[in-house]
Amino acid sequence: MTVKPLISAHDLASRAKAQRKQNLELIYNTGMGHIGGDMSATDILITLYFAILNIDPRKPNDPARDRFIMSKGHCSGALYSTLANRGFFPVEDLKTYMQPLSKLNGHPDRNKIPGVETNTGPLGHGLPVAVGTAIGAKLGKQSWRTYVLTGDGELQEGSNWEAAMLAGHRGLDNLTVIIDRNRLQQGDWVEATNNLEPLADKWRAFGWSVSEIDGHDYDALLETFHSLPLEKGKPSCIVAHTHKGNGISFMQDHPGWHHRVPTEAELTEALQELGEKA
Repeated sequence: MTVKPLISAHDLASRAKAQRKQNLELIYNTGMGHIGGDMSATDILITLYFAILNIDPRKPNDPARDRFIMSKGHCSGALYSTLANRGFFPVEDLKTYMQPLSKLNGHPDRNKIPGVETNTGPLGHGLPVAVGTAIGAKLGKQSWRTYVLTGDGELQEGSNWEAAMLAGHRGLDNLTVIIDRNRLQQGDWVEATNNLEPLADKWRAFGWSVSEIDGHDYDALLETFHSLPLEKGKPSCIVAHTHKGNGISFMQDHPGWHHRVPTEAELTEALQELGEKA
């Protein structure tokens, strides 16, 4: 059933640049969104959907598909753009993002959008659901895998650590959590709010195998995803070091861009910057 295109790191980077422009215009036109986190997660999403996940947009509910759960559901703009560009629904529909009666809500809804596995938005829910799907695959002796993308600020939610403990206990080597480690959350730096370090060692203590990578490096992303599971008999945690607002100089690593909307002048400047990048 699966459709997994062959694509190079260079092609992924080109897709990401185009999608960042698309995402910027989406949020500018709507007047709402979480642009900083969208930009930090884009490279991870592009790599998963265009090079890794065993999925078929023509059969979004195929039982043999891989499952991807966007736990940081407030970054719906990046998810919707990825799903549309991958063929799950028409790209034209992106123009309705967060408009009245649109299926493209501020947080993804599995009942409205093909390719969305579970409703997310309240943080700390995605990983527990992913642990459940991974257990289900093990019980059913299925080969499909579960991937979940969390924010680093989201890891302040205790539900994540309960789920992590269970996943380690069950040896869910069909489960991968990717942490969008952009170091920022709404209003401040993550470490100023609730220090997460030593983050990798915490996951190891819960029985996970851990890899730390540059979350904007396509070669590193491809190599790591292709090596899963990182260790047989253990769930995999990828700490992807990223930058909030990545690719746009005046947005990058600034807490204020968690959900700020660019002005017309800022949009023009951002699009020009992205257009100049290789």
